[in-house]
Amino acid sequence: MRVLFSSFAHKTHYYNLVPLAWAMQTAGHEVRVASQPSLVDAITGTGLTAVPVGNDDSIIELITRIGGDIGLYQKGLDFTEQRPERLTWEYLLGMQTMITAFCHEPLNGDATIDELTDYALSWQPDLIVWEPMTLAAPIAATVSGAAHARLLWGPDVVTRARQQFLRAMAEQPEEHREDPFAEWMTWTLARYGKEKAFSEDLLTGQWTIDPSAPSTRLDLGVPTVGTRYVPHNGPSVIPAWLAEAPTRPRICLTVGVSARETLGKDEVSLADLLDALGDVDAEVVATLDATQQALLPRVPDNVRLVDFVPMNALLPTCSVIINHGGAGTHSTAMLHGVPQVMLTNLWDAPLKAQQQEELGAGIAIRTDEVTARGVRDAVVRVLTEPSFREGALRLRAEMLAEPSPNAIVDRLEDLTKAHRRH
Repeated sequence: MRVLFSSFAHKTHYYNLVPLAWAMQTAGHEVRVASQPSLVDAITGTGLTAVPVGNDDSIIELITRIGGDIGLYQKGLDFTEQRPERLTWEYLLGMQTMITAFCHEPLNGDATIDELTDYALSWQPDLIVWEPMTLAAPIAATVSGAAHARLLWGPDVVTRARQQFLRAMAEQPEEHREDPFAEWMTWTLARYGKEKAFSEDLLTGQWTIDPSAPSTRLDLGVPTVGTRYVPHNGPSVIPAWLAEAPTRPRICLTVGVSARETLGKDEVSLADLLDALGDVDAEVVATLDATQQALLPRVPDNVRLVDFVPMNALLPTCSVIINHGGAGTHSTAMLHGVPQVMLTNLWDAPLKAQQQEELGAGIAIRTDEVTARGVRDAVVRVLTEPSFREGALRLRAEMLAEPSPNAIVDRLEDLTKAHRRH
């Protein structure tokens, strides 16, 4: 088969696709990866063949228009909200409007959609596998006749929000039934003479590939193929200090750009967090880029600052990880049975943190509630209460019981034959 993988130009989203792409390639299929030009080096750096399509202009235009960080708008998307009295028609319509305007449209600009669709019509892939925000891919599949599947990197919060919206819309008078996502998709498909081709699988895929722990999956009735999560960190080297076994508990701190300056209502800085951990009998490995490190006036003696270290190598040596719920970091921690203290505020991260707490594998702290003392106390609890490690090991066992990417290739071949239209 010809298999086209596609991700918008964000390395960590793309890296989630790499293990399955290689599984398809080593099974004898012809594999290519399509994305905006800024991701080409990352794609070729994983040994796969890149297809540059479109540009990042739509994202740049949006940021210019709103005059700031798109992440500020995404903070208004609360996917943990499940109280029926809050899930009103107005609330759910607002969610769909924001997701469409601040995520789907800018991440899949017209140029990217057009060039990816042209390439699919030319190359005629049998299957297109796409990460959940790359909706140019199912559009290209619909126009070209390819089968298409979505590969998740976390709980399927977008589909749940969509299903809740559709149920609420069905209860509205027909003249009030607005649907921003369907409108955008229909307008886009109309450019290819496919204005009547809209269906919900443009959001969900004809089927979904889910590498998360089964107990963290949302039961939404979407056709799903489960698989084992396989970490991919990109090109990396094991530093000498990591090759040696730690002599005391090790804490990993990685909080992303969301904590570049401050966290929480009391403006807790990275320096505050590290100071609070300074008296804990453990080694703290803080993965901070040069900008973050430059903000630190001091570092406690038990802290090791690193710019980058492969999480798949670091986390097996750790007793706890403090993290922001990023897809790769969160899943790699679960795979290695590491309890998590999660400082979260964006997209699906608050739900991931809530799940970790409910499953006894970690502690959730919303970023607007962070205090240095609170993080320290959470870390000490995880280090001293065995139940957190036990909960994390249960999630690890779930993940290891899932079939590897290589083991699901036959299933994907059968599904492709059933769904492709050329």
